[in-house]
Amino acid sequence: MRPIARPNVRPLLRVRYNSTNPSNGTGGKYEFSRKPLTPQSTNFEEVKAKHEIGMFNWKAGLFFVVVAIGLTVVFQREKKRLELRRIAEENKTIGKPAIGGKFSMIDTNKQPFTEENLKGKFSLLYFGFTLCPDICPEELDNIVYIMEKLKKEGITIQPVFITCDPARDDPETIKDYLEEFHPDIIGLTGTYDDVKAMCKTYRVYFSTPPNVKPGQDYLVDHSIFFYLMDPEGNFVEALGRQYTKDQAVERIKDHITHWAPSDDKKSSKIFGIF
Repeated sequence: MRPIARPNVRPLLRVRYNSTNPSNGTGGKYEFSRKPLTPQSTNFEEVKAKHEIGMFNWKAGLFFVVVAIGLTVVFQREKKRLELRRIAEENKTIGKPAIGGKFSMIDTNKQPFTEENLKGKFSLLYFGFTLCPDICPEELDNIVYIMEKLKKEGITIQPVFITCDPARDDPETIKDYLEEFHPDIIGLTGTYDDVKAMCKTYRVYFSTPPNVKPGQDYLVDHSIFFYLMDPEGNFVEALGRQYTKDQAVERIKDHITHWAPSDDKKSSKIFGIF
């Protein structure tokens, strides 16, 4: 098969007019050249390719922005988790909780209630008394508000009311009192020594006098805190009036969301994701 002969195509002439004749300095002349013309490319694909040369094109930039946002979210969440864990760990001494521990009380059905009943769920403890004129009713209303807010988000906590006035707050009295607020609130009482021991265990100020005679009038002072306990029965944080009701809800929710069992804490890796 004979090869097809290519036509002999000469390059286009390039014409330039020189206005001055260098030989005599007068007149002008046209100069001709057969160098090929090199017109600028107007092809869209070639122009687009020029702008995509190298690693810093718009796709790479978008990728780096997405990665940066993702890392920021991860590190902010991890920072919050570590902060909440630090707060919980600071509330403990070596091998023994600084707040909380063993106690023995009875509920409004006269059934035993100990620290074992706090395990398996998050609990919110409050110390008060039924004859409290204003503070206790207000704080119990706050507990109900917190309970209902958390319930709407699928979170259930165990509310517990512990009397600081065992001489006047028997199981029947506490039961009637708590029914005015919420039926799920557990009421606890006991002997004077039992109540005093539990108050001491939870670092609650307790001023009720011993050996009170029937009908004797006296004042009762106590601390105003909600004690958040984790499902292992460990103290997490005391929530006082430094938080509004809604702030307390968010604080409790954060603790619940970021809580991990003790075994998981020991085996957790850097940032909890590696």
